[in-house]
Amino acid sequence: MSTIGVFDSGIGGLSVLNEALIQSPGHHYLYLADSANAPYGEKSTQWVTDRSLLMCSWLASHGCDAIVVACNTATAQAISLIRQELTHVPIIGVEPGIKPATLKSKSKMIGVLATQNTLISDKFKQLLASLISDCEFIQQAGNGLVPLIEKGILEGPQIEALLHQYIDPMLAQGADTIVLGCTHYPFLQASIQKLYGDHLDIIDTSQAIVRQMRRLIKDPNSQEVGSVNVYSTLDGAALLGLAQKLLGQADLHKASAHTVMI
Repeated sequence: MSTIGVFDSGIGGLSVLNEALIQSPGHHYLYLADSANAPYGEKSTQWVTDRSLLMCSWLASHGCDAIVVACNTATAQAISLIRQELTHVPIIGVEPGIKPATLKSKSKMIGVLATQNTLISDKFKQLLASLISDCEFIQQAGNGLVPLIEKGILEGPQIEALLHQYIDPMLAQGADTIVLGCTHYPFLQASIQKLYGDHLDIIDTSQAIVRQMRRLIKDPNSQEVGSVNVYSTLDGAALLGLAQKLLGQADLHKASAHTVMI
């Protein structure tokens, strides 16, 4: 049984934690949300880099055998430094599911909905450059979505107005597939499907992220019962309440909540 740290700017990484609890529940999970500073998507590169390293260092100091940087912005801008500084801990990052999208799209037009910082990052540009594909990518920053999701607003007029603003132009250009390039965005899948039905295939990479985590820790498929501890730099109890609402995981009803000053 390993201790796995999962870090995000807020609640977005809960989508990855949820998948980890499905695939590999027999571990101790420490979920750390920098809710006091969310969202990261429009902050400076230097700030994101420094803060992400601090968060991951905190997890490493609390005995984590591996750390999942479950934040696309933090991965894009800081994961190289985190790996350089925390050489004794496997670091698993996340990235937009560009490659699986190219296999899925029939129109060869793919929408990428992500934070501004992810889209402008060198790591994302390198990812696009590494592809051998005849697909075209329509890049769109989802400004305003993360703050609403952080409040637990996943549907309704505010969400739908932003989704129309960002996704309608993709459809107008012929997109048939959309990549959710922020770990917060999978919580909007129901709203996206309500608005667009079968017109869009949605790509979320949580399953692939957790498979990579399991490979790195050599997960033995233990039948032991693990635990979940939730930490927030703003309000641990509120974070746990949102996690229970969003995920409905039985494991989370036994989770402990903590507010930390980092």
